[in-house]
Amino acid sequence: MAELRYPRVLLKLSGEALAGDRGFGFDFDTIRGFAQQVKAISELGAQVGLVIGGGNIVRGSQISKMGIDRVSADYMGMLGTVINALAFQDVLEREGLDTRVMTAIRMEEIASRTSGAEPSGTSRRGAVSSSRRAPAICTSRPTPPRCCGPSR
Repeated sequence: MAELRYPRVLLKLSGEALAGDRGFGFDFDTIRGFAQQVKAISELGAQVGLVIGGGNIVRGSQISKMGIDRVSADYMGMLGTVINALAFQDVLEREGLDTRVMTAIRMEEIASRTSGAEPSGTSRRGAVSSSRRAPAICTSRPTPPRCCGPSR
């Protein structure tokens, strides 16, 4: 097999992409299509990392404008990303890929905690890393998030 030009791939999927044409919620045919593409890339020998948004469930920036406290709204958005990560993980594993959901929020029963520094270690072991973080959150500490707009 030829050496890959890019042996590591980071894919960012918006939450809206998981909703397909519906715009809200999940379209599992669309998610299955993404999962099959991730599997094809993985089978080439690439290590795949995923970052998934939560806009198909809730957007923290929008609900904060409706009167919800900004910190609470951002946490709600981060929970939306975890919900999407778990849905995508299920579909990836049905495709035969070993996956691991990682998040900065403590919820060890369903996801590994990450500071953002260790997902590549998971990829080195051959797993498809499914790293989840809300794009408007600038900190990965378990303290209330510092809101700083879109991530850089």
